[in-house]
Amino acid sequence: MKVILTGATGFIGSHVLAELQKQDHEVTALVRDDNQANIVAARGATPTVVDLYDRPAVVNLLTNADGAIHTASPGDATSADLDSAVVDAVIEAFAGTGKPYIEISGIWIYGANTSITEESPFHAPALVAWKEPIERRVLGERDMRGVVIVSGVAYGDSGGAIPGLLLGSPRDDQGNLIMLGTGQQHWPTVHVADLAGVFRRVLEDDSARGYYVVGDGLNSTVAELTEAAAVAAGAPGAVPGSDEEARKRLGDYFAEVLLLDQGTTAAKTRTELDWSPSHPGLLDEFRHGSYRN
Repeated sequence: MKVILTGATGFIGSHVLAELQKQDHEVTALVRDDNQANIVAARGATPTVVDLYDRPAVVNLLTNADGAIHTASPGDATSADLDSAVVDAVIEAFAGTGKPYIEISGIWIYGANTSITEESPFHAPALVAWKEPIERRVLGERDMRGVVIVSGVAYGDSGGAIPGLLLGSPRDDQGNLIMLGTGQQHWPTVHVADLAGVFRRVLEDDSARGYYVVGDGLNSTVAELTEAAAVAAGAPGAVPGSDEEARKRLGDYFAEVLLLDQGTTAAKTRTELDWSPSHPGLLDEFRHGSYRN
């Protein structure tokens, strides 16, 4: 398939690119500058420098593709505007074609819930409250095959913002890492290569549509994860923090999502896509894998 991909130089997008290339899909990566173009070209994709807010230009590129995957995100206050602009272009280009459009979301949109499924109600904290209305537009377009992949905390290959946050945790006087809150909250996680496999399966499966929640089912506590991160970081151990300390350190909005108690088995993804995680969990990755220096 001829696939348009945004975010191809990012943590998740670069792994999606590699996964698509393994299956001989022809990928055109939409990038913002020549430096990114050189990176994706070296990885075997066809780069196109374009402003994602330039709707006519993006629509023109999409028209010549068989499908599109959107993983790009500035990770700041403009994220909602960017996603909305991309969706506007996709709907214009793909309306009436039945072509697949797949975008990334995050499990924080469900709020505190240790048994998250695709049918769970949304209780999005302020940081991600903008996501669901845009996703509703994607899934409401019946003339294209819209899919939203809701990812747990992505990790692997020594990358990922949240694993990096744990590795860089502040330390107490004895050098122990300080946990986010008490550490008793659970986090769904997924190796980035396993997550990329979900994108590829959804792209290739004409029946795949709607939400797909993705997690490896381990749902470790933040205490367990921070203790394992301490091994990778060379710290003697980890100690509980407090919600107040987390908010002071990270701000109210970011701390709120990291203090959520969440879990999922990703039953729909496993059953409908015949998918299962094949990489070590984040605890093992911290203790024995790519995060150990």
